[in-house]
Amino acid sequence: MSTAPVSFTDELRNLAGEQWERIVGHKFTIELAKGEIDRAVLKKYLVQDHRFLDAFVVLLASTIANARTLEDRIPGCQFLALLTGKENTYFERSFEVLGIGDADERSKVPDEAVTVRFVNLMREVANGGTLGEKLSVLVVAEWSYLSWGEKVLGFTSRDDFTTYEWVDLHSGEHFAGVVAYLRGLLDQEGTLLDEEGRNKCKDVFLRTVQLEEDFFDMTYSS
Repeated sequence: MSTAPVSFTDELRNLAGEQWERIVGHKFTIELAKGEIDRAVLKKYLVQDHRFLDAFVVLLASTIANARTLEDRIPGCQFLALLTGKENTYFERSFEVLGIGDADERSKVPDEAVTVRFVNLMREVANGGTLGEKLSVLVVAEWSYLSWGEKVLGFTSRDDFTTYEWVDLHSGEHFAGVVAYLRGLLDQEGTLLDEEGRNKCKDVFLRTVQLEEDFFDMTYSS
């Protein structure tokens, strides 16, 4: 009996090895879900994570523009609407509750080094990367979050929306569909790219995995 071929995205995740599992099981995700996360850690995370939004929107829009068909573009457009609507509203509501609602005051908080590296990667790939490279960044960002979101969903505390809504935004059938869509596009690219193109995707994928782990670690640094 023949074994089903490994998809390109599974191949990429396998290359990340234990680092992927460290992201999915990071203490930030556990403490967030349990509602036990230190508010200083949560504030730091949300302020820095929100700095990604513009670069992420540019990257996603570039991916949509470079997708091969209208059929491939439509789910991306729907995801873009979610990011700029419900998810952005979550940030604004959370900032208010956490006492950091003043945008001018938040702007005085400097970017962390990992935030700068992450934004630079997104803009670099958005402006000059192949469709496969663009998708590689998006797949890491969304698939890793779905993985930890689904893992913690069962024991997520429902006492504070600033914690449980972040879990809810990154779990469930709808978000799983977004990840399946992005993975499907990257799997398709994997069948069309030559070895050099696939290697470029692998490099960007692993760079993004490293940044995801570094970002979670950063939230606990003094």
